Amino acid sequence: MTAAGPVPPTGFASGAAATAHVVRPGGLPDAVHLGGDDGHHLQRVRRIRVGEAVTVADGAGRWRRYDVAEVGRGTLELVAAGAEHLEPALTPALTVACAVGKGTKPDAVVADLTELGVDRIVFFRSARSVVRWDGPREAAAAERFAKVAREAAGQCRRARLPEIVVGVAVGDLPGFGTVVVGSPGGVAPVDLGGPGPLGWCAVVGAEGGLAPDEEAVLAASPGAGAVAVGPHVLRTETAAVAVAAALVGRRRPAGSGPSGSG
Repeated sequence: MTAAGPVPPTGFASGAAATAHVVRPGGLPDAVHLGGDDGHHLQRVRRIRVGEAVTVADGAGRWRRYDVAEVGRGTLELVAAGAEHLEPALTPALTVACAVGKGTKPDAVVADLTELGVDRIVFFRSARSVVRWDGPREAAAAERFAKVAREAAGQCRRARLPEIVVGVAVGDLPGFGTVVVGSPGGVAPVDLGGPGPLGWCAVVGAEGGLAPDEEAVLAASPGAGAVAVGPHVLRTETAAVAVAAALVGRRRPAGSGPSGSG
């Protein structure tokens, strides 16, 4: 057996003194070359200069601060300016499950939920969804959502990318956590009880709402409840963000004390 390496200090990249943030799956070596979309954005759009600082994350929670050593046409050369850090996980875990919407609406949902720190984003098939994705379209959507999430994580300086799941059935949703359906008839977020060990799975239906049989399946799952974020009927994409924001306020970094219970 080999001895485990030192545990990196914890902290959020958003608190580091840096001009920009990049999520780049892989390791965090002492020297990093940024090209492609990241290099173009930082050099051509953000106009990052030599001597400025950039934080780089691996998408799995680790991040590191770098100094810009050299700038080329659409490229940056970075050198490490500190040790790796580990972004604390937030508890309870939070999944947001949203019925498939039209056009670019799902992309906006992914971006907003990523910025809010949601752990998992699920798009499920609903009887009242207007949009129907087949296998190839689901795969293309998942690839597009991954790109949207990475860009949003860079904007909000997040080190952990959300897991994105596309094309599950309503009956599968309780497997992601304690079901909380967004509904004007639900309780206020502050009155919602704590979730089970898998955290919350907040469910938002299509524009026409969940079908009665879908509601019955979710209501029958252990600990299921409903939460209201206002008295009005919201669009799917608005409701997903509103419910997530309400539950995010109940979360705390792991090990920092009680969370999810008021």
